[in-house]
Amino acid sequence: MGKDKEKDEMMRSTLYKALLLCENEREMAELLSDLCTYKEIDQMAQRIAAAKLLKEGKTYAEIIEDTEISSATLSRVSRCLQRGSGGYERIVEKI
Repeated sequence: MGKDKEKDEMMRSTLYKALLLCENEREMAELLSDLCTYKEIDQMAQRIAAAKLLKEGKTYAEIIEDTEISSATLSRVSRCLQRGSGGYERIVEKI
C-alpha cells in the first residue's frame, strides 16, 4: 500500500472516530457545520430522506417532489440500497 493511500485511510479513520464521539444530535450538528458546507449537509440529508422514502415504497416522482433531490442522485441512492455496502439500509432501519 502506498504512503498516500495509508495517509488517506488514516485520515478517514480519524473522521469516522470523530463522528462516533458525538454524544447527541446537537454535537453532531455542530461538528458537521464545521466540517461541511450548508449545501453538503443538505445533500446528505436529502440522500438519507430519499433512502427512507425508497424503503417506504414511494415512487421516484414522489421522492423528487418531496426532497428536491436530482434524479441522478436518487438513482445512485437506489443502487446503493440494492447493491451497496448496507450503510443506508442499517441507518434507515434505525431512524
